[in-house]
Amino acid sequence: MIPLFNKKSIIWTMVTLSLVFMIGCSSVAEPAQEEIKQPEKEIDPIEEQIKKMTLDEKIGQMVIIGLDGYTMDDNTRSMVENNRVGGFILFGENVKSSDQLLALLNSLKSTNSKNNIPLFISVDQEGGRVNRMPAEVKNLPSSKKIGKVNNEKFSYEIGNILGEEIKAFGFNMDFAPVLDINSNPKNSVIGDRAFGTNAEVVSKLGIQTMKGIQTAGVIPVVKHFPGHGDTAVDSHIGLPSVENDMTRLKSFELVPFNDAIQNGADAVMVAHIVLNKIDSENPASLSKTIITDLLRNEMNFDGLVITDDMTMGAIVKNYTISDAAIKSVNAGSDIVLVCHGYDNEVAVINNLKKAVEDGTISEERIDESIYRILKLKDKYKLKDSTLSLVDVEKINNKINNTLDIYLNGIN
Repeated sequence: MIPLFNKKSIIWTMVTLSLVFMIGCSSVAEPAQEEIKQPEKEIDPIEEQIKKMTLDEKIGQMVIIGLDGYTMDDNTRSMVENNRVGGFILFGENVKSSDQLLALLNSLKSTNSKNNIPLFISVDQEGGRVNRMPAEVKNLPSSKKIGKVNNEKFSYEIGNILGEEIKAFGFNMDFAPVLDINSNPKNSVIGDRAFGTNAEVVSKLGIQTMKGIQTAGVIPVVKHFPGHGDTAVDSHIGLPSVENDMTRLKSFELVPFNDAIQNGADAVMVAHIVLNKIDSENPASLSKTIITDLLRNEMNFDGLVITDDMTMGAIVKNYTISDAAIKSVNAGSDIVLVCHGYDNEVAVINNLKKAVEDGTISEERIDESIYRILKLKDKYKLKDSTLSLVDVEKINNKINNTLDIYLNGIN
C-alpha cells in the first residue's frame, strides 16, 4: 500500500503554492509606471524679445532725452535711428502751438516706427506753474489749490484731464503727480506743486490723480522719491541735503509713495537729494541704499525707476554726467533722464555701453531694466501711431466743466 501524505505536509505545500501564485499575479498585474513629465516652462515673449536685442538697443531703451527747438533736427533723428533711444521728454521751449506740437510728436513717432519698440513720449504736465501745454489749452490749477478743495473725486478728474489732454497730442507718459509733502517753508522748488503739508492729504489726493492719469491710458510717474518737500536748496541749481532719518521718512515723506505703490504705481522718479543719515555719500538718484534696498526690497516696488534730469545742477556740479549715469544704473535705476544737450546724451549712451563691455555694469543688471521697460510699454499697448488733429475745444470744455463743479460750485 502506498503511504498517504500527512496533513502537515499537505498544508505547507498548499501555502507555498498560494504564495508563489500571489506573487506571480502581483508582478503581472502591476502596470509599468509611466515616466512623469515635467510641465513645459511657459515662454515669456518679453524674455524672448530681450534675447534678440543688441547691446546698443538695450542701452538706448534705458535713456529718455530732450531735444532742441520746435521741429525734429538731424541730432534728434540720429538719436532715434542710430542710438535707438527709449523715449523723449518735451518742455515749454519745444511748444509753440497745438499744430506745431502735434507735428513734432508725429515726426518723432514716424521716425521711430522703423524700430520695433515704441517710444515713451513724456512731459512734465502738472498744472499750475508747471504747464507744458500750448497757450490755446486752458491751464489747470496747481496741486496746492486742488489740495485746498481736498476732494478725492476732484483730484481723480484732474488726473484724468491731465492724461487726456497730453494724450490728445500723442504723449503717453506724464511726470506727475507730485507726491512731495510741502513741509519746509523755504522750499522754492516744490511749494504749490504739492497737494499740501499733510502726509495723508498728499497721499489721498495724489493717488486719485495718479489713477485718473492711468484711466486716460497715460503712464503716470510719481515724484520725487524719497521726498523733496523738506529741502531748502533747488536741485536744479545745487545738491540739497536733509537730516531726516529712516524713522521720520517712514512716518512722513514715504507715506504717499508707499500708498501709491500699494495702489499700482507704474513708475517712480528718484530725486537728486542727499539723505545724510541714510546715505551721506550719494544723492538718492545714485544710491543703491535708497533705490535697491529701500524702494525695491523694503517697499516691494518692481515698477520702473527713472532718475530726475541728469543735467540739473545737483549732478553736473558734483559729477560727470556719464559717471552719474553708470552709478545710477548700478544702484538700480532703469531709465536715465538726460533732458538737455546732445553731447550729454551721446556721452551717457556711449559710456553706459562701455561700462557693460568692461564689466562695470553687468548685462544681467541691464536686462532687469529692459524687462521692466518692455513690460510697461506692453501694458499700455504703446504704439508709434500718428494723430491727425487735436480737438482743443473739447479739452477746454472738459476743463471748464470740471472747474465749475468743484471750484465754482456750478452744477
